[in-house]
Amino acid sequence: MQKRINAIKNTVWNGVAIGFIVPIIPGVLVWFLMQRVTVLHHADLLLIGCVAINAFLMNYFFKLNKDNIGRGILSITFLWAFAFFFYKV
Repeated sequence: MQKRINAIKNTVWNGVAIGFIVPIIPGVLVWFLMQRVTVLHHADLLLIGCVAINAFLMNYFFKLNKDNIGRGILSITFLWAFAFFFYKV
C-alpha cells in the first residue's frame, strides 16, 4: 500500500482528484441512509463527516512531504464545504 501512495506524483491536480473522489464514496452511502432511515433524515452532520475525511487525507499527505497533493485536497475541501453550505441554505 505504501508503494502505491509513494508512486502518486506530487501534483496539485492529483490532490484535487483525490479530494473530489474520496468523499463521494461514503457520501453516497450516507445519502442513501438519510433517505431510507427516518431517524437519520435530518442528520446533516454525517455529510460533514464525509468532507472531514479530506482533512485526515490532507494531514497524511503533508506528513509524507507531498505538499502539492495536500494543497489540492485543501482546495477541493473548501469547495465541498461551500457545496454543503449551499445545500443547507
